[in-house]
Amino acid sequence: MNIKSSQKLVEEANKSIETLHPTEVKNLVEKDEITLIDVRDIRELWRDGTIENSKHIPRGMLEFWLDPSSTYYQENKIKESKKMVFFCAMGFRSALATKTLVDMGFENVANADGGFTALKKAGLKVVQKEKK
Repeated sequence: MNIKSSQKLVEEANKSIETLHPTEVKNLVEKDEITLIDVRDIRELWRDGTIENSKHIPRGMLEFWLDPSSTYYQENKIKESKKMVFFCAMGFRSALATKTLVDMGFENVANADGGFTALKKAGLKVVQKEKK
């Protein structure tokens, strides 16, 4: 069996999506021009926190929560007028998430290069995620 590696999938995704540098993301957040979306697992958010004012959409539910025809559609989860910028821990899952949304027809989407780790280093504020 000859399968394509996850690394190869991420490399291919990165060639076809917009990727923003962490300082650019910080700039856009400060201007309130983007919606940051954390696609990490909820346990990662509980453990490590998340970027202040980011939305959480788990990677496994992304396509369903953002598809109006899905029974899982989450109306009002995002503001469609703003660019959606996705991040995960290092930028790999969010690259695949961004590519999937491009494939679905979304146009105003991008990936945060380096993920949560890089966004923290760039100075974006981290807040704790409360367990509900």
